Amino acid sequence: MPRPIEAHIKLAALRHNYLLARRHAARHNSAAKAWAVVKANAYGHGLLRAAAALGDVADGFALLDLDEAVRLREAGIRQPILLLEGFFEAADLSVCAAYQLTAVVHCLEQLQMLRLAPPPICLPIYLKLNTGMNRLGLRAEQLPAVRRELAASPAVGAVTLMTHFAEADGDGGERCIAWQLERFTAMTAGWTDAERLPVSLANSAAILRYPQTAHDWVRPGIMLYGGSPFADQDAASLGLLPVMTLRSRILAVQEIGVGERVGYGGTFVAQRPTRVGVVACGYADGYPRHAPGGTPILVAGRRTQTLGRVSMDMLACDLSDLPEAGVNSPVVLWGEGLPADEVATAAGTISYELFCALARRVPVVEG
Repeated sequence: MPRPIEAHIKLAALRHNYLLARRHAARHNSAAKAWAVVKANAYGHGLLRAAAALGDVADGFALLDLDEAVRLREAGIRQPILLLEGFFEAADLSVCAAYQLTAVVHCLEQLQMLRLAPPPICLPIYLKLNTGMNRLGLRAEQLPAVRRELAASPAVGAVTLMTHFAEADGDGGERCIAWQLERFTAMTAGWTDAERLPVSLANSAAILRYPQTAHDWVRPGIMLYGGSPFADQDAASLGLLPVMTLRSRILAVQEIGVGERVGYGGTFVAQRPTRVGVVACGYADGYPRHAPGGTPILVAGRRTQTLGRVSMDMLACDLSDLPEAGVNSPVVLWGEGLPADEVATAAGTISYELFCALARRVPVVEG
């Protein structure tokens, strides 16, 4: 019998969440389309698995890695594919052209590579503008040179303008996005007056809270996988369904007395006689090592908490008030019945990290 840990991926929930994103976008623009963001192996859910689940509904797929984009094409995906960091060297351009990819262009060096590309290369691009996130993107003072490069480059096809919100998940209301929208409007005024360029602004948080940011294309990420982008609002209240449920079982039960300790460093000290359940899951499976004692966990469908430090292959939980639980009792680490966002908050992180950290050794079961 294999080790009793599995990640259950509910593909119907993934489709539900994607369609919910598109419905939210349609509140502002009925023609808005949605990139399904499948970077980082579809946030740990499996690139090809997610693409197959969304293949007949998604308007397009967005990711980072050129090789992964090629895998999608070779798996039969025919929708547009967007490379969110664009290309990294001139040699990538021929691959992008051969596989009909769309590339984000965020710096002058990429534009120069395009201008020097030999015919017949002609790529649709997303021109990324830096409106205050200060990671990728062109600054306002660079736009004159950018426009000259675009005009001089036969390798540039259709252009879409984009930016990325830094604070759309904040609790300050519309001012969280207003300052970037103002900058974007100022930077693009000349473009949109002279010619109608498509625009892509909204990430998951903006899609859900600020429908006015849903222009031609939106880019749902974490919401596809059932995670909330907000610290103050859970996924269920947003209509999102959990896609990944990490399940295991109790391996062993220890009965300890007052004053006895559990795990490495003995960070948990029993204040009462305690039944300790040992779960087949540890940080080598992707469970956060830094999750403190007291992190919620479900055992036999009932909520309890972890005890002590997380080990490589095991963690401990409190069964004192669950007399029916014992060896082989089912455990949910996060997912259905226990939101990943809640576990992540207890561990001082976000659900993105939980999903992306799922280890390769954990078997995946589609449901």
